[in-house]
Amino acid sequence: MLRFLKPALALLVSLTLTWVLNTKQGDVPPVGRLLSPYRGFWQNGETAADFPVRQTLALAELHQPVQVRFDDRRVPHLFAQNEHDLYYAQGYLTARDRLWQMEFMTRVAAGRISEVVGPRALEYDRFQRRMGLPYGAGKSLQAMLQNDTTRQVLEAYSAGVNAYISQLRPQDYPFEYKLLDYAPEPWQPLKCALLLKLMAWDLSGRSDDLRLSNILRKYGPAVVRDLFPGYPTREDPIVPVGTPRDFTPLPVPPVPPSFQAAVSGRVPAWEPDAELGSNNFAVAGSRSASGLPLLANDPHLQLNLPSIWYQVQLHAPGLNVYGVTIPGAPAVIIGFNEHVAWGVTNVGGDVLDWYQLKFRDSTRRAYWHDGRWKPVRRVVERVQVRGQADRIDTVLYTHHGPVVYDQAEEPFNPQTPVRHALRWTAHDPANEVLAFLRLNRARTYQDYDRALRTYGSPAQNFIFASRQNDIAIRPNGRFPLKWPEQGKFILDGTDPRHDWQGWIPMSQTPRVQNPARGFVSSANQHSAGPDYPYYLGWDYAPWDRGHRINEQLAKMRRATPDSLRRLQNDNLGVNARLMLPWMLATLEGNKMTDNCYGLLAPNSPESAAAQELAKWDYHYTTDAVAATIFELWYQELVKRLWDDDFGKKATGLEMRHPSRDRTNRLLLSESGSTLNCFQGASPWIDDRRTPEKENVHDLLTASLHFAVDSLTRKFGPLGPKWRWANQKSTDINHLAQLPGFGHQDIDCAGSPGTVNATGPRNGPSWRMVVALGPQVRAYGIFPGGQSGNPASPHYDDMLETWRTGRLDELVFLRAADENHPRVRAAWRLE
Repeated sequence: MLRFLKPALALLVSLTLTWVLNTKQGDVPPVGRLLSPYRGFWQNGETAADFPVRQTLALAELHQPVQVRFDDRRVPHLFAQNEHDLYYAQGYLTARDRLWQMEFMTRVAAGRISEVVGPRALEYDRFQRRMGLPYGAGKSLQAMLQNDTTRQVLEAYSAGVNAYISQLRPQDYPFEYKLLDYAPEPWQPLKCALLLKLMAWDLSGRSDDLRLSNILRKYGPAVVRDLFPGYPTREDPIVPVGTPRDFTPLPVPPVPPSFQAAVSGRVPAWEPDAELGSNNFAVAGSRSASGLPLLANDPHLQLNLPSIWYQVQLHAPGLNVYGVTIPGAPAVIIGFNEHVAWGVTNVGGDVLDWYQLKFRDSTRRAYWHDGRWKPVRRVVERVQVRGQADRIDTVLYTHHGPVVYDQAEEPFNPQTPVRHALRWTAHDPANEVLAFLRLNRARTYQDYDRALRTYGSPAQNFIFASRQNDIAIRPNGRFPLKWPEQGKFILDGTDPRHDWQGWIPMSQTPRVQNPARGFVSSANQHSAGPDYPYYLGWDYAPWDRGHRINEQLAKMRRATPDSLRRLQNDNLGVNARLMLPWMLATLEGNKMTDNCYGLLAPNSPESAAAQELAKWDYHYTTDAVAATIFELWYQELVKRLWDDDFGKKATGLEMRHPSRDRTNRLLLSESGSTLNCFQGASPWIDDRRTPEKENVHDLLTASLHFAVDSLTRKFGPLGPKWRWANQKSTDINHLAQLPGFGHQDIDCAGSPGTVNATGPRNGPSWRMVVALGPQVRAYGIFPGGQSGNPASPHYDDMLETWRTGRLDELVFLRAADENHPRVRAAWRLE
């Protein structure tokens, strides 16, 4: 009997080990399957030789053959004989390169991550659904499907994605599916809409309503008017002040009696990053060497791998367009054709508002509005959780929108407001896909104007240039018709006068065409000046980038594509140029006064830092030590100035600091730095947490000491290690935060406040310059590659070109059989 025991135990151990290695154990993937030479990650290895130079693929739903040419960056150039086949092929080829990315992002938008990773993502999934991203996607999808053009395009694109998925065997799945141990699911048009809503969240999902309401209740309206004004002192608006209007404005709703919201320590966390932004600009033929317009665009988004964008050329009867797409959605989002070019930056208008509700009782089945109780609509959400039973969640809806959290609980976000309804433009139906399809085919300014009429959210500054020598820009989207500053604070959910009162007509959004100055531009600053008749919002990006762009464009004569490329890579910090001379002068003492504050000790580390700063030319180059010192010094100065008044630790409330513009004005003009011994300084200068009365010199000295001490602890004594690239430390991570599949500490210039707005995690996600002419020429790059496969040579092959500020000349073919030295492969889909 014993002689069988050893073999039996060995067999049992083997079977157990086989089961363990091929079964997901908590967060650990099935290692056996992952390492399998037959179906594991080894199957995802790819070399240039693995990519066929020529091949024919049989795809059942194509009506006619499609020719595909691939260039040396592996960008597909699609030549179809009809639109169905064009978008079918686009879906197929995009899925071939980016299937995991496009499906994962739809799961993020829909609140379906728990299906893959289990209960740790449950609260995130609930939050996404309660914020209404799937709700808004469903409403927009209905609008898209009601239009024959977009319905056919979405169905063809989805069929192309599914054609690729249907060909896959488990060993062919992208690496991330194997690591996370799940399989791709069929594509649907709803997924395309979800991707657009996720972009809307990134670009329009930020709100300070609750923070401002807390400030209003604590300090009163006079302080709010002073420290949080509706328009900044320094601004260079997208549509210049004095631009003629060709419309008669609608009556603006009257301002109702004031409403003071309940104080709240809770605001939405997981908000979009405030540093997200973009640049675009176009110069008229009168300023270009060719006599025809030039256009540039560089949207600033979170930098990830696989890359946010996917390059493609689409050619069909009446259409020949090149640009970047969102993987998972049809058409070109930013690009050009033989006649026009266009690009986008984020508007950042106030299109998301919170309404404080009054429920009838604890059942929360009715809310008070317009003098009566109205029924609450209850929507049941079923959240699938891997390895556990489904979770049922009920979301309440009012006529405003969803109640993100309707009762006190421990939510995913501990700062989310309770019993507030969310009103957001992304919840309203719109047909953004149709807008881009029309832009792809545009030939004239009139075509551009018509295309934008169906665009809703997120509002974008659409810049335009044409071979007909038109340049234009328009902050475009659906903007609520509001009374002045409506939505700056929490609104009264019981009073219909606080509801949105309709929409600003599309024909009356800000716009400028062929301005006398010879250029148009945007960098997320205010859309228009105070002379614009409607309220769009109060808090926009600081003026730095927009002012610097306009400053440089105004100097341009006989501009070339390289002129615009150099401007995209401009590293001058306007905020440093404005503030540093004052900071140094105030720190070192005013020789014209009694000098009642001391100078820096001659041999101190702070003195050495000040000497370094005095030599700086305000450029955020990779080796600029002064850039590192200034940024930390200025940020700490702002923190010390405002944290005692608006910080949560000091007040117990969630608030925000005044804007950079208002902060700088206070420091430059109201700090008493030009007076003897700081007499008459603003009371905000003093730190109310200490018994002493601080002046601005105290704040500057303490802030500089903090900056120098922090940098010394991090890098050692003042020296080359303090270089800006080391401090900024730009990272491009894998989308799922998989270690080893991204790039850390990329040595690149720029800062969030410069035109080259490259920060630690955000930056130019696509740089493009287009020179219109009889033969359009264009240049572009993004920080990654066409492939989503980490084992592919085209996963990150554009990163070095992007890092150094160069651009590829884009291969723009006029015909499927055109000879071009950079074309590397030709496929036939039939």
